[in-house]
Amino acid sequence: MSIPYLTELGFVNAFTTRVGGISQRLYDGLNLGLHTGDDPEAVIENRMRVARVLKSPLSSFVAGEQVHGNRVAIVTEVDKGKGATALETALPKTDAMITEVPGLFLMGFFADCVPVLLVDPISNGMGLVHAGWRGTASGITKKCIEEMVKNFNTDPSSYIAVIGPSIGPCCYYVQENVAKEVEKSVPTIKDRIFYEDKGGYYLDLWGANRAQLIGAGLIREKIFTTCVCTCCMSQLFFSYRATQGQTGRIGAFIGRVQCE
Repeated sequence: MSIPYLTELGFVNAFTTRVGGISQRLYDGLNLGLHTGDDPEAVIENRMRVARVLKSPLSSFVAGEQVHGNRVAIVTEVDKGKGATALETALPKTDAMITEVPGLFLMGFFADCVPVLLVDPISNGMGLVHAGWRGTASGITKKCIEEMVKNFNTDPSSYIAVIGPSIGPCCYYVQENVAKEVEKSVPTIKDRIFYEDKGGYYLDLWGANRAQLIGAGLIREKIFTTCVCTCCMSQLFFSYRATQGQTGRIGAFIGRVQCE
């Protein structure tokens, strides 16, 4: 699936499903994660299929080593291809990336964690965030915006953000310590990001990341949430929660076509 609004602005974007790939059994379909235990050759073929749909060679894609941290990498021309076909070449300990380079595609991998796509139509800058509960608690989405503003010399009020398919508040039941850690990152909206139930909490990571975007200066009307729960729809998306941990990864992609 893609976001037509971003496409109209010249940004190639996509959130994949688990349909259409060659992986087998637990990873059935379009698994894009090399770190899942799946056959690496199948994963690379799956990634190549996505690259063909996006009409760009896989060598123009960049991925980070997602560790649930809050490091933001500034991606340049020399980074093209890093992490595209091997874990060893991925940007180390990186859960968010930003770039202004046309013809370069940022990609991240998800199975319930929150993908956030960021674009600035003024500078043509782009960002991609991998925000699980730990990344959200450490403010990774807000930090990514701050890095874009600093490096691209732009105003966040011009930015557009899309919160992609991920586990929703309907399914994300967590213990108190997790809810409290996330609350610290957005303390002013406590009542809107989780509610208590039988000793635990249902946590709204969509709302928490949306609050971080607003706190970083984005305009509410320019923040879009797909409201697609990967756990509810685990037949269409990979879900860590729905499968108790062993599963594939969907992908999130953002890039800008290089003019010839």
